[in-house]
Amino acid sequence: MPQHAPQDLAHEWNELFRAASPAVITQISALTRQHAEALARHFYSVMTEDPVAAQFLSHDRVQQHLLPAMQAWISALFAATSQDELLQQVATQRRIGDIHARIDIPVALVLRGARALKTRFSQMLRDEVAEEVTRANGMRFFAGMVDFAMEVMSGAYATAHERNARTEEAFRLFSVAQSAGTERERQRAALLDWENQLMFELAANQELRLERLSDSGFGLWFRHKGVHAFQGSPDVEQLQIAMTHIDDYLLPAVGEANSSTQRLHVLRDIREHARTVRFHLDALFENASELEGGRDALTRLLNRKFLPVVLNKEIVYARRHKRPFAVLAIDIDHFKPINDTFGHEAGDHVLQQLAMLMSSSTRGGDFLFRLGGEEFLLLLVDCDLDSAFRAAEMMRGRIANETFVLGDQRSTKVTVSIGLAIHEGHPDQAHLLRRADAALYRAKQLGRNRVVIAEDSDARRSASA
Repeated sequence: MPQHAPQDLAHEWNELFRAASPAVITQISALTRQHAEALARHFYSVMTEDPVAAQFLSHDRVQQHLLPAMQAWISALFAATSQDELLQQVATQRRIGDIHARIDIPVALVLRGARALKTRFSQMLRDEVAEEVTRANGMRFFAGMVDFAMEVMSGAYATAHERNARTEEAFRLFSVAQSAGTERERQRAALLDWENQLMFELAANQELRLERLSDSGFGLWFRHKGVHAFQGSPDVEQLQIAMTHIDDYLLPAVGEANSSTQRLHVLRDIREHARTVRFHLDALFENASELEGGRDALTRLLNRKFLPVVLNKEIVYARRHKRPFAVLAIDIDHFKPINDTFGHEAGDHVLQQLAMLMSSSTRGGDFLFRLGGEEFLLLLVDCDLDSAFRAAEMMRGRIANETFVLGDQRSTKVTVSIGLAIHEGHPDQAHLLRRADAALYRAKQLGRNRVVIAEDSDARRSASA
C-alpha cells in the first residue's frame, strides 16, 4: 500500500497550525503540557478497562514505559513548528503505526483511545476556558491535530499490516510445502511413538502417567506448526476434535477403568481415534509440494524472513493459552579464526554440521533459524525457564563434545555462547529479541561457551562448562 511522502504530510500538518490563530496554538500547547500526565492516565484507564486492549497493556514493563511515552507524545504533538520538527513528528507517528502492526493491536482500539483523549480534553477546556468561541476553536485545533496523527499512524499501520500479512501467508505456504513427504512420515512416526509408549506403560502396570497427545512431539508440531500451515482445512478441525477426545475423555477413562475389560475397551477407542488422527494428517499433506523460499541455502534451516511472523504467532498463542516459550540466541565462538585458518569452505562445513546437530536436538514444534553468518536462533515452544535452561545447556554440551569434520582429514572443536530469554507477557517481539541478544552479549563477555539467562528472567544468571 503506497504512503504519502513525508514532506507532503509535514506540509499538511503545518496547514493545521496555519489554520489556527497564534493565541489558540499557544493556549492549547500550554494546556496539553500542563495536563499531559492527567490525559495520559485517563487514556490508559479507559484502555485497560477494555478486555481486548488489556491483553496488550497488562505487562508491567509496558505500563512503566507507555505512561511517560504517552505524556511525551501529547506534549510533542503541539510543539512542532519548523519543517524538520514536523518531519520528525511524521516519522514518530509512522514508527508508532509500525509498532502497532507488529504487536497486532486492532486499529479500532487506537481510534478508541484517540476518542478518549478528545473527550477528556474537551472537559478540561470547559473547566478552564470561559469564553465559548475560544473553547470551540481550541477543541477544533486539538481534535484536528490528534486526528491527523491517527491518520499518519493508520497509514503506516496499514502498510506494515499488509506486508506482515503477505509474509504470514508465505510462511503458511512454506510450512505446508517444506519437505512434505519427509515431514508427513516424521509426524506419523511421532504419533506412533506416542501410541506405543502408551501401550508400554499400560502393559508394565506402572503408576499411570499418561502423556496427553497434545503434549507429545506430534502434538507440539500440530499446535505450533500444523494448525498454522493448514489453516482453513476441514481436516484440521477434525484432527483437533479427535485429539481433544483422546486427551479429555479417553485418557482419564483409562485410569478410571475398574476392570481389564473396561480398560481394553477404552484402549480400542484410543487406537481408533489415533487412526482418525493419522487419516486426517495424511489428508493434510496430500496436496503439499516443495517450496524453498524462506530456507537458508547452506544449512537448510529457516532464515530470518519468517522470524517476525513466527514470533508474533507464538506470542498470540502464549497470551491465549497461558503457555510460556523461550528463545535462544546462539552464536559460534571464535568462528572467524576457523575461516581464516582452514578456509571458508571448512567454515561452511562447520555451519552445516552444527545445523544438523541442533536440529536433532529440537522437538517437532520448535523453530530453528539461521539469522546469518554464525548466528542462530532457536524458539522453544511450550517451554518454561527451567526446561529451556536445561535444553540450552544440553545443546551447548553436545556441541562442545562434538568433533567437526572440515574435509581433507581435518577436524576441529567448536563451542557456542547462548543467550536465553523467556517470554514473560510483553506483546512486542522486538523486546524479547533484545533481551536474548543482551544475554548472548554477556555470555561472550563472561568467557564464551556458556548459557546466560536474560537478567529479568531469573536470579540465576549463567552456567558454564
